[in-house]
Amino acid sequence: MTKISDKNIFTATWSYDKAPESTDHVKIKDQYELFINGDFIKPDKGKYFNTINPADNKVISKIAEASSTDVDKAVLAAKNAFKKWSALSGKERGKYIFRIARLIQERAREFAVIESIDGGKPIRESRDIDIPLAANHFFYYAGWADKLSYAFPNRKVKPIGVAGQIIPWNFPLLMAAWKLAPALATGNTVVLKPAETTPLTALKLAEIIKESGLPDGVVNIVTGAGQTGAALVHHPGIDKIAFTGSTAVGKYIQNAIAGTSKKLTLELGGKGANIIFEDAAIDQAVEGIVNAIFFNQGHVCCAGSRLFVQESVADLVIDKLKHRMNSLLVGDPLDKNTDIGAINSKKQLQTIKAYIKIGLSEGGEIYQPECILPKGGNWCPPTLFLNVSQSHRIVQEEIFGPVLAIQTFRTVDEVIEKANNTPFGLSAGVWTEKGAKIFHLTQKLNAGVVWANTFNKFDASSPFGGYKESGFGREGGLHGLKPYVKFD
Repeated sequence: MTKISDKNIFTATWSYDKAPESTDHVKIKDQYELFINGDFIKPDKGKYFNTINPADNKVISKIAEASSTDVDKAVLAAKNAFKKWSALSGKERGKYIFRIARLIQERAREFAVIESIDGGKPIRESRDIDIPLAANHFFYYAGWADKLSYAFPNRKVKPIGVAGQIIPWNFPLLMAAWKLAPALATGNTVVLKPAETTPLTALKLAEIIKESGLPDGVVNIVTGAGQTGAALVHHPGIDKIAFTGSTAVGKYIQNAIAGTSKKLTLELGGKGANIIFEDAAIDQAVEGIVNAIFFNQGHVCCAGSRLFVQESVADLVIDKLKHRMNSLLVGDPLDKNTDIGAINSKKQLQTIKAYIKIGLSEGGEIYQPECILPKGGNWCPPTLFLNVSQSHRIVQEEIFGPVLAIQTFRTVDEVIEKANNTPFGLSAGVWTEKGAKIFHLTQKLNAGVVWANTFNKFDASSPFGGYKESGFGREGGLHGLKPYVKFD
């Protein structure tokens, strides 16, 4: 054993042995079909597309591409299933939802590995956050299924009908759970379209749904890209659209259903403000900054991508943040040591790189730690920009990657004005030891979620959603039931 003296302990070069997650228990088919009316069926036009591992850009599996005819079949199956499903007692519906939750738990390791292979996120995040939270949402809404009279006292509620649900690629299974669980608990049937770059866990969920004995047609899953989503949005048999994704697509959907009777909820982009006051616990706040922007490679709509640090502690916070960034490991998503995995797709990596060039061209000062990026795949080191202002595009526009823009402030009023100076209104974070200051800012910040001395903390019982161009409606908690019911 080599002894390291006190003199050189801080200059020694440390490295971690590889700690890869086992994949022996994972079963991924070479080809996946559409899940319609309780069965896996081939697409009408026989078209398939590849789903790619972003860590090495190799093909994982071939996925069926749903045409408008396939969407018709899925909507018809959901419509036919609605009468019996909505007529079931809440207690009986709850049993099915509870069973799905238990099956997710039983196959949690398999789901976690598939999520990391298909999406690029570190296995620690898939294992400890995505999959447990997905199961928790099904458990939570299974409990509400027979208690709707308590959720909406003195009001008689009915399910809406067939819900068309479109989910993004950053949290594939979790977003499916956010959408499916409340819809099923309130007696609706569903046609779900996962993102084309991350369809595997949704299709694995379809296997679980079939195993659970859920009646045929209650949940249908159609895979494809934008055309498949558009066919779902425009379908006359859909009674409600629930969409999570970009603001641009959200605007398209809102325009598309204008003048129809379809209900709509949108959870769109964000440019979250993370505010550090001089009285904050600085080391804790630095960890919060890292979690806010580098969690899931920054592929988080509520990421704290704008950092505001009180001027008196700015140098200290920035020095500590740079030091912490130097310790972050970028690499194989299936390695348990990895902090930052692969960027989800080549297209998204190009977008992130384009914004980094924009930040430099606008005069921002860039900092990236020295790190060896893996060969092959889609990789971006953690990045921060200093000397930026409110007018910089990297401050105003959502990048959806591990890029942080830092500004300073002096007073509470100044930081509130800066934080609210954005078209988005999804999230914010406040770091201070003063409770009164926290409560004051929660009233003044235009954000659907404000975290205090933490960031990116989620719970099935807590509502989530935004204002302005971040969308409308809420998912999670008691609030998450309301978009799926109508009142007599």
